[in-house]
Amino acid sequence: MDLRRALAPSRTAHAHCDIPCGIYDPAQARIEAESCYRMIEKYHASSDEVFRARCLSVKEARAEETKHHIDVMWHDYFKPEHLEKYPDLHDVCWKAAKQASLVKRTVDLEEAKKLLALIDRIDEMWKGTNGPAATRMPA
Repeated sequence: MDLRRALAPSRTAHAHCDIPCGIYDPAQARIEAESCYRMIEKYHASSDEVFRARCLSVKEARAEETKHHIDVMWHDYFKPEHLEKYPDLHDVCWKAAKQASLVKRTVDLEEAKKLLALIDRIDEMWKGTNGPAATRMPA
């Protein structure tokens, strides 16, 4: 028998930090989305093409991070019992992930505002399911 196969774990756990820490907060997604918003503002305020290209690069990376943090909340934090309280939970998370993808490929501030509003809705659901007490350490 191959030694690597014998020593390999029999089960694999998946979490946003590779060890299920139980720490979740939509603020991570919001910070990244706010960065997208600011990069779009800076892009429009500048005539320096090199600077504008950098703004686009940063915005695209932050939008991808936003999407990642939305997915972590959606897939790892929210549970079936949360869906009972918030029947639109899946729809809101799906729309937020799609909106992050749209912000990644546009320089429209209105689209960035829509993303922030969707993240705020996810935050409301997180708070409404006792998220802060259940997933954050006391200060």
